[in-house]
Amino acid sequence: MEGSIERTAKTVWEGCLSYIKDNINEQSYKTWFLPIQPLKLQDNVLSIQVPSKFFYEWLEEHYIRLLKSAITRELGAQAKLVYSIIMENNYGNNTPSTIKLPSNQRGKIENPKLNLPVEIGGAGIRNPFIIPGLRKVNVESQLNPNYSFDNYVEGDCNRLARSAGFAVAGKPGGTSFNPLLIYGGVGLGKSHLAHAIGIEVKDRYPEKTVLYVTADKFQAQFIDSVRNNTKNDFVHFYQMIDVLIIDDVHSFAGKEKTQDVFFEVFNHLHQNGKQIVLTSDRAPVDLQGVEQRLLSRFKWGLSADLQFPDLETRIAIIHKKLYNDGVDMPEEVIEYLAYSINTNIRDIEGAIISLLAQSSLNRKKITLDLARQMINKFVKNTTREISIDYIQKVVCDYFDMQVDMLKSKTRKREIVQARQLAMYFAKQLTKSSLASIGAQCGNKDHATVLHAVRTVNNLTETDKRFRLYVDDLRKKLTLS
Repeated sequence: MEGSIERTAKTVWEGCLSYIKDNINEQSYKTWFLPIQPLKLQDNVLSIQVPSKFFYEWLEEHYIRLLKSAITRELGAQAKLVYSIIMENNYGNNTPSTIKLPSNQRGKIENPKLNLPVEIGGAGIRNPFIIPGLRKVNVESQLNPNYSFDNYVEGDCNRLARSAGFAVAGKPGGTSFNPLLIYGGVGLGKSHLAHAIGIEVKDRYPEKTVLYVTADKFQAQFIDSVRNNTKNDFVHFYQMIDVLIIDDVHSFAGKEKTQDVFFEVFNHLHQNGKQIVLTSDRAPVDLQGVEQRLLSRFKWGLSADLQFPDLETRIAIIHKKLYNDGVDMPEEVIEYLAYSINTNIRDIEGAIISLLAQSSLNRKKITLDLARQMINKFVKNTTREISIDYIQKVVCDYFDMQVDMLKSKTRKREIVQARQLAMYFAKQLTKSSLASIGAQCGNKDHATVLHAVRTVNNLTETDKRFRLYVDDLRKKLTLS
């Protein structure tokens, strides 16, 4: 490092990022390093800010060597890295917490020795999950074995939530993301991920008591306990759980008594180092009708959202579903289903089932035409619009090239031509602006898109072979 050049926190961190980006895959880089903000550089100590203690723990566990190498390259052997963490989970203390790295002093939440086998359903505490007439000694976890991590397809839409869930399963109650609240729209995989966490915990720690229960079921049991004068048993039962998973916690809205009893259970579990996993259809800040004291506790850990999956992830989900069911389906049909349904994953699964039923009952081969007929009935046309990424994939498949090549800066004639065709059809078949089309086709500006459209129109009129390209692609892209 030249002494004449003034280094700032920003320039040093940019140098670190350049090195880090070359040594990990792109998705990990985007997930774990782009959110970091450089704060201060003083005496070879670089201060950076991360979004949560979850980030700190994950970076220390998985990327500490990479960070050491990066900061040493930039500042020398005496360099140090300091994390500044804005935390909301310190029981009302909103003061930023600063932790120096490299360090082996990471705070741990030790579980008290309260994980001894507990007899539930025998003499003593009543198990609300016991089947009348049968004696149950251990708690049934109520987990669906089909909803495992192995069956959960990872993508940009769910990477943070999945990573957090897997970390929780590896160390339940021993991370800073307690509770873990997973939120997102209908059919995006919240329940699947919640079950997967429970299954993974049971596989790793068979001695732990894991329980999955919906918020509605929890409320119904509470009402029964009040009616039967067994509220204390109800509370004590839930306080014995090591990993409690409450699905659809937004259903507690407006139910004050249920919130009160859950608040009591929550406090006991959290204070004793037990893990709490919650799912909701909206973020904590948007949960109307839930008491503020409960909302503040939801923010103690990590809130991770699930977005609707992009085209590549939807294709991967369909492949996984068909593989698990032992079903073969033409690739063009899979891609058509993936881009046609833009509501949620459940609808994608429903479309697959409908298509298989159509094929089986009518003894028809699964083809693109059959898929189009089914989709026109299954999905309203007004909710479906062809996407730019699908157009790019169809064009690249047609010319047998990778989508990354189309988005690259290369000026090779065949790639430029494919890029122009993708822009042309994006202009024709989507409602996207010229700027948006250009941005998704290699960060081009709107003038480049206009030039591409004019070029395609001119070549279509003057070049017979090029006209064939346009006609073939239009047939592949246009819905019948």
